Amino acid sequence: MSAKTLPDSRQQLIHLVRLGWELRKRGLSSAIDLRTGRQPTLLIPRTPAPLKVMALLRDGRWFFTWGRGRAQMVRALADDASERVWEAAQ
Repeated sequence: MSAKTLPDSRQQLIHLVRLGWELRKRGLSSAIDLRTGRQPTLLIPRTPAPLKVMALLRDGRWFFTWGRGRAQMVRALADDASERVWEAAQ
C-alpha cells in the first residue's frame, strides 16, 4: 500500500511522526497525542503551554498548522517545514 492509498488518518499520523523525528534531530522533544475523538496532534513542550501541531489535508495537499492564519501553516512536504515549526516552538 503506497502513501497515496493510505487512509487520511494514517497519512496524518505519518506526517506528524516524520515531523517529530525531524524536530528530534534539532534537539526538540515532542509527543503525539492520540486522544479518542480528537485529531492527532504533535505536542512540543514549551512555556507557558505546549505548541500543538496538526497535519491537515486541504485541496489534496498536507499542511502542518499550529494556529490560525497562513503565517502559522506550512506544507508538510516543504523543505523548511521542520524549521518553521522549530522556530514557532522557540
